[in-house]
Amino acid sequence: MSSEMVTAVLPLYLVAGLGLSPLGFGLLDGVYNGFSALVRLAGGHFADRGGGRHKWVAGLGYGLSAACKPLLLVAHSLTPIGLVLAADRTGKGLRTAPRDALISLCSTPQTRGRAFGVHRAMDTAGALLGPLVAFAILRATVDGYDAVFTVSFCVAAVGVVVLVLFVPAGRPEPTAADQTPATPADRPTLRNALRLLHRRDLRRITVCALLLGLATVSDSFVYLLLQRRLGVPDRWFALLPLGTAATFLLLAVPAGRLADRVGRRRLFLAGHGALLTAYALLLTSWHGAALPYAVLVLHGAFYAATDGVLMAAASDSVPQALRSSGLALVQTGQALARFACSLGFGAAWTVWGDRTALAASTVALAVCAACSFALRPQTTAAPHEKGTA
Repeated sequence: MSSEMVTAVLPLYLVAGLGLSPLGFGLLDGVYNGFSALVRLAGGHFADRGGGRHKWVAGLGYGLSAACKPLLLVAHSLTPIGLVLAADRTGKGLRTAPRDALISLCSTPQTRGRAFGVHRAMDTAGALLGPLVAFAILRATVDGYDAVFTVSFCVAAVGVVVLVLFVPAGRPEPTAADQTPATPADRPTLRNALRLLHRRDLRRITVCALLLGLATVSDSFVYLLLQRRLGVPDRWFALLPLGTAATFLLLAVPAGRLADRVGRRRLFLAGHGALLTAYALLLTSWHGAALPYAVLVLHGAFYAATDGVLMAAASDSVPQALRSSGLALVQTGQALARFACSLGFGAAWTVWGDRTALAASTVALAVCAACSFALRPQTTAAPHEKGTA
């Protein structure tokens, strides 16, 4: 909820409020979504050390992100805002892999897709409330942006307290289905973490995440494109993420269950098909009233079929002792690719215009999806039969 309050107003605050160009916004958005890649491997490694410090590394990351919210009140130019967003994303980089490792370690290979789906659904429930609260604050206050950032900090602080007091700290006992014999290569060291890419299944998953991330336009740009196409007033802009969040919330658990049944990588690729359709709709000349609903529903379906599903698929290919480090490898590749995409899309928008930039991204996504399909495993076994399905 705290993060989405800021995410909902940040594009408009930077472009309309501070007058940044699309290129400047693309740089900041790339920092916001990609800087965490620089610390994810470190966060994953520290979480795996000493038998698993997942809760405390995640708590440190959440705390750092919470502390950055009030700093947005005093940052009013490109450089200080970039530094604040970099620190915020450092917190995200520290927390994401340990949190996903906790979810993975508390589930079995047969239920991992559903477990991540439940988490993403609860996460998205907060994401659904965030833009609503931001919208209400913007409507009710004179200094709306400052009030949004202040309330966001308060909500984040409560979340950190809940994490520290109520989330189990220890690593759960492995189940028989999830237990594999430990080897020296499974010890939680940085060298062993990097050697995980020697595993064929994990390497293919990482390459697929990287390729598709290179052509995944950030959420903020999607909402800005919708606003320009439809002439959405500034005061309604914060509500656009609600369509994505609501669809994600409704489909996250069913998508997780479906991934457990038909294969996680298949659903992951299907999700990018939904995103490709959303881009195509934005490129058409259609201006009907149903356009924003169709685009946002497809956008939410994309997240439901990819976000938790990717982590569930990667978990199947990583030993327990290196679970956080292995997930961090996949997340790092994806985050770096999306960072590059944000920079490239912002530059293309500035030079060629939004429509040409989106057309180029659509073609790139289609090509990357075809390459990722070629990298799929040849087996069609269900996840409960083979952990790498």
